[in-house]
Amino acid sequence: MVDARYVPPRIFVEELARYLKENFGDVIKPPEWALYAKTGSHKERVPDDPDWWYKRCASLLRKLYIHGPVGVERLRTAYGGRKDLGHRREHFRKAGGSAIRKALQQLEAAGLVAKVERRGRALTPKGRSLMDKLAATIFKRMAAERPELAKYL
Repeated sequence: MVDARYVPPRIFVEELARYLKENFGDVIKPPEWALYAKTGSHKERVPDDPDWWYKRCASLLRKLYIHGPVGVERLRTAYGGRKDLGHRREHFRKAGGSAIRKALQQLEAAGLVAKVERRGRALTPKGRSLMDKLAATIFKRMAAERPELAKYL
């Protein structure tokens, strides 16, 4: 059976972000500060994409699907990057936790994510089902374009 691991991440995250915006738009929406805040100290500017909040939520769902129960600190590390310090060597910086935390809280309100005691957050059966169905439709569309993928359906 095809799941989110077998679909290219960029295509999957964009499709999932579009789905979240259309179907969960009343619960999942960017906070008012999201247009003006950077995603971490290692970034120089705010995100250019106006839909970056939905893509971040979709990316969080994919990470929870693949890596199981994950806490905010591990997600901060996953979304972090190298900070340019001028003439000095670059150093790794974690991403900001507020955007990750608020996105996870909205996904909890939508019923896609649940807290696991002392382990972080994990997908609910509703969230896992949504991701499996979306991955199957994307993979079928890819198999129609590339017939050699049809044997994996």
